[in-house]
Amino acid sequence: MVKHSITRRALVTMGCSLMVASALTGCGNTAAQEGSAPADTGSAAPAEQVELQVFAANSLEKAMPEVEELYTEATGVTFADTQYKGSGDLVEQMRGGAPVDILITASAGTMDDAVEGELVDESTRQDMFVNDLVIVCGEGSDVQIDSLEDVANVEGNIAIGEPGAVPAGKYANQSLASVGLYTNADGEGGEYAPEIADKVSLADKVGTAAQYVSTGDCTIGFVYTSDVYRYDGIEVAYTCPDDSHKPIVYPGAVSATSKNAEAAADFLEFCMTDEDALAIWAEYGFELA
Repeated sequence: MVKHSITRRALVTMGCSLMVASALTGCGNTAAQEGSAPADTGSAAPAEQVELQVFAANSLEKAMPEVEELYTEATGVTFADTQYKGSGDLVEQMRGGAPVDILITASAGTMDDAVEGELVDESTRQDMFVNDLVIVCGEGSDVQIDSLEDVANVEGNIAIGEPGAVPAGKYANQSLASVGLYTNADGEGGEYAPEIADKVSLADKVGTAAQYVSTGDCTIGFVYTSDVYRYDGIEVAYTCPDDSHKPIVYPGAVSATSKNAEAAADFLEFCMTDEDALAIWAEYGFELA
């Protein structure tokens, strides 16, 4: 270990310097007391920190934080506690007055509701991502599904999102309706066929449907391809045909009441153009619309 010694001369020099500094400071204080104006430092007030509040569809829960981190590193803009819920629930929260800067839903219908309710600035609306609807089973399961009709023969429960709040549930019902296992082709307001009616377990969000399958509470579940990347213990048993349900699109828009509209719009653009952000979306199974 190297030890540093201070000589007596150094101590005296330091003491004198401190005395001089103290005297000068005292003079400065006296001048201030006598009414002298303080010197203008020329420094501007720091810019106000921008913090964005994002409401995003539940299926974006894993990818979005990584993209937000990229944006913060690039711009200094930070994010509040991003809310990930069923798209319908997010719209209802906005109707209730929740402060929001950005809304990203998992269906065109729920964004239509937000537009009709004047909750978002329609001019900023854009389709961001697309996804696939899949039927998942437990990893290593011997469940065999070769068509939507095979759902009726599955032993055990079937996890489906609540269609009134979870777009994935609505898409699932549309697919089931295409083979006569649900009575309303719109995917909402109908009834399940007797073959599966007692097996359906409704989930409050698509992630919950995935968890029902991963824990073994349900034998199969209808989720998005991206959910397979979010949860361990599940695998794709069947991909629902595109023509069995409406297109799965994720629209995004700036809130009509956002106080940071410019930064919010910039973030939406960043999500769809930044190469690193695009790599993250792809990693979690999302494709640009």
